[in-house]
Amino acid sequence: MVESSRPRLVVLYGGRSAEHEVSCVSALHVTSAVDRRRYDLELVGITTDGRWVDTTAATRLARADLQALPSPDRVLAEHPEALADALATLSGPPSSADPSSPADRPPLVVLPLVHGPMGEDGTIQGLLELAGIPYCGAGVAGSAAAMDKGLTKALLSSAGLPQARYLYRHESDIDEDFAQTVERELGWPVFVKPANMGSSIGITRVGGRDGLDEALRTAARYDSSLVVEEAVEGARELEMGVLGWPDLRTSVPGEIRPSRDFYDFADKYLEGRAELEIPARVPDDVAAEMSRLAVAACRATRVDSMARVDFFYAPGRGLLINEINTIPGFTPISMYPRMWAASGLPYTELIDTLVAQAGARWARRQRFETGR
Repeated sequence: MVESSRPRLVVLYGGRSAEHEVSCVSALHVTSAVDRRRYDLELVGITTDGRWVDTTAATRLARADLQALPSPDRVLAEHPEALADALATLSGPPSSADPSSPADRPPLVVLPLVHGPMGEDGTIQGLLELAGIPYCGAGVAGSAAAMDKGLTKALLSSAGLPQARYLYRHESDIDEDFAQTVERELGWPVFVKPANMGSSIGITRVGGRDGLDEALRTAARYDSSLVVEEAVEGARELEMGVLGWPDLRTSVPGEIRPSRDFYDFADKYLEGRAELEIPARVPDDVAAEMSRLAVAACRATRVDSMARVDFFYAPGRGLLINEINTIPGFTPISMYPRMWAASGLPYTELIDTLVAQAGARWARRQRFETGR
């Protein structure tokens, strides 16, 4: 059997967070879009109980059943202490290529599509860094900073970037006077969110004091750090894709018109009733300012390679940065790939670009000095 000279592209998906199913959907669509003449494609799923499983054969057909994912062909790691074996299986034998040359492509690149905690928050990225495996998307620091909404807001504030007013609290620091603090500093209505979660999971819109305690309990089901944020009334919801390493570039802007009070999980992934407009109908100067702010937000949080930056565009207040997503959805109705397609970079070429960036960053890091 002749060994393939193509690089291995490992799509890592699933995970133990509430966004497990979203990740599976993204993985299915990435595998259907990848040019298999360019890569030896493999899929590794993380089950909700933490097992790492090889699902390459199970998803060889693009129309694999979502409900069967991750359906293992073989278990790579049953327990966390066995992850080293799983990573050794992924990385295979060391490459004979000289890693000091950026022209040399690594033999393996991982595309992490593990949304939410224990995936998008720097944990998977740190694991891959320790194993010396190149991967697509933001690094450890950027992933951790962007996943924690409170930390993101603090970093944006320190960089002088515009955003909505907010309060960031650990659940143990919320006392009986907290409702009064919210009313005084933010007013009503507000959004209550777990700091570390995505896909609008655990978020509640609260119109007054009576609903605050229940909203805090809902958010605390997902994280011990909580964000309470003013509702920016009448604002348009705009988004912009960021891509690149080391230099960052931006896509055309997109706009979301939710079918509900806000863009929730059902609108994003189940019903698809929200209206999406790409490119968004905004003046050229607004699009240019979005681009500037998106890049500045990523630099402030050490995010590179791939991100979707979300904005509010509010009457009388202009653009406000809402959040940064370092592993945006890759489903057919997801904004990130659609904005790049509208910018002249179709889905397949977007994946190629992410893989090339991962290889370039990996090669650069091999040249860092480790001695004194």
